[in-house]
Amino acid sequence: MNKKIIFLVFIVAFAMISCSTKSGQFDVTDYGAKGDSLHINTLEIQKAIDDCSQKGGGIVIFKKGIYISGTILLKDNVTLHISEDAKLVGSSNPYDYQSIDTFVDATGQERGNCLIGSIEASNIGIVGKGIIDGNGTAFTYENILAKKKIFGIASNNKKFGTNRPFLLRFVKSSNIKIKDIELRQPAAWTCHFYQSNAIDVDNINIYSHANHNNDGIDLDSSFNAVIKNCRIDTGDDAICFKTTSPLPTYDIKVQNCTLKSEWGALKFGTESMGDFYNIHISDCKIEDTRGGGIKMLSVDGGNIYDIEIENITMNQVDMPIFIRLGERLRTYRDAEKQKVGSIDNINIKNIIATTRDIEKSRVSPPSGIFMTGTPNHRIGKIKLQNVDITLPGKGKISELKEVSEQIDKYPEFSFFEALPAYGLFGRHIKNIQMSGMNFNLENTDERASIIFDDVIYSINDGVENVKKQ
Repeated sequence: MNKKIIFLVFIVAFAMISCSTKSGQFDVTDYGAKGDSLHINTLEIQKAIDDCSQKGGGIVIFKKGIYISGTILLKDNVTLHISEDAKLVGSSNPYDYQSIDTFVDATGQERGNCLIGSIEASNIGIVGKGIIDGNGTAFTYENILAKKKIFGIASNNKKFGTNRPFLLRFVKSSNIKIKDIELRQPAAWTCHFYQSNAIDVDNINIYSHANHNNDGIDLDSSFNAVIKNCRIDTGDDAICFKTTSPLPTYDIKVQNCTLKSEWGALKFGTESMGDFYNIHISDCKIEDTRGGGIKMLSVDGGNIYDIEIENITMNQVDMPIFIRLGERLRTYRDAEKQKVGSIDNINIKNIIATTRDIEKSRVSPPSGIFMTGTPNHRIGKIKLQNVDITLPGKGKISELKEVSEQIDKYPEFSFFEALPAYGLFGRHIKNIQMSGMNFNLENTDERASIIFDDVIYSINDGVENVKKQ
């Protein structure tokens, strides 16, 4: 090739990149990415992101195609746009991922790998009507064993493939926007925000059932976030507020979301070292959820207060409301152990719920509300207004056992087994105020409607059949 041809090729290539730079758009195919569902595009996509950020920011575009990739990191002022006919898919090779801010979660598993991540980045986003798929089935136990044989790795090597990749992971980042995108099948959590702020999540779809611990959205020691108009269907918690560091999670709004889960729809904890406050959840629907509708759990030292939850409809949901103050006191990230936390000033109102049938319930017969502190640490003020729960009934007093305390155990309502009240069982509480409470039975139930045990002060406006132990 003579010098003139080389010069012309350089001019054309420069013009293409220059044109995309001027418009603020950076097409990943201009950097060598191939949407052929075969090529591993990690380096090419990262090059497009880096170039976009270095040139002042803009949009990195994925046009029609299926793009396979390992870990890519967002940089300042970069938004990924996944077009409607485009899909970004996680590689099935564990070696294609990197761990950022590695930590150990409440299940004892190492976390940190991700498909898309950010560290101390600002003004970043993921938008478009395309799909990001984590290819989570590639990281099931059986498939990891198969990969060990392919790569010649000893079967007793416990590290290979155990740090299952999250789909999206934002660490100490700010001004984050996620809109319209469909997020599918990660190997672990779907969308994790850690010590991040100014978060806007709007109109996204999440479907996450490929593996274990498939949370939807986790806000972890983060603040100033809005989650709205989302549809989330997960194998684990749908929307979860966490504090795996002593820093709080606060100033959060969740609005107009439809949730379905195999473990919990709206959950505070269990990782709960830091505080949770000023969180408002409204106008959400919870469908066919096995693990509980609203779960509020402080067991590692966090203080949960100034929480308002209103206008929630639940259909076929195990244990619509579960509130637990415990003394597990687990630590994370080498932080010091906290003192026992608190739960106070919780306002839950305008709730309409139907529990699951007895045959489908994790606890049979089910109850509507369970709130318990410990003998030495009572829950503070709880206010319940206009709560209507329909239950199957069929409880028999002869089949009940004494309700255990489980002071320092994992806080799950099913571990306490059937309760002596079908409507509400409240224990170790300082102040509970109730009005407009209705518990509707489809069959007779020998248990009481409401039982209080070690409740110091209560106001029961129009609530009948309250028994104290």
